[in-house]
Amino acid sequence: MAASADGAGRATSGGRQALTVTLDHAGLSVADLEASEAFYRRALGFEREVAFELPGGIRGLMLRLPSGGRLELFEHPSPDGGLTPESPLAALATRGYGHFAVGTPEIEAVYERALAAGAVEKVSPRPSPEPGVRFAFVADPEGNLVELVERS
Repeated sequence: MAASADGAGRATSGGRQALTVTLDHAGLSVADLEASEAFYRRALGFEREVAFELPGGIRGLMLRLPSGGRLELFEHPSPDGGLTPESPLAALATRGYGHFAVGTPEIEAVYERALAAGAVEKVSPRPSPEPGVRFAFVADPEGNLVELVERS
């Protein structure tokens, strides 16, 4: 069935109005909650929204960008190792989480700020396969991939 947008920006399918859905946040398990919070604050401008605890000694933080995007960090007291690929393409060889992306109209400045905050360069800013888009990848200090996206 073909999908189209109605006047309110909601998708319609086969004459039926679809539900409105937005991406609320991404969740990331980290080894050091405080160090990860400090990195995402310095590198990308996230601020703490709420701290919480879950059963089993799991600590968490919800971080928020001034633009509204949110990132949830979790620290488990005895985590298993996770995916820390050498490149974005290597991450595609494993099903499941590969990266999360943040948008910016100033990709070069955000890329340099992330590197100065401790990120590791993975892919420098360049044109994306998607027309009108530039992208870059960095890894946070724990090796998690973060994509930077600039749309014209």
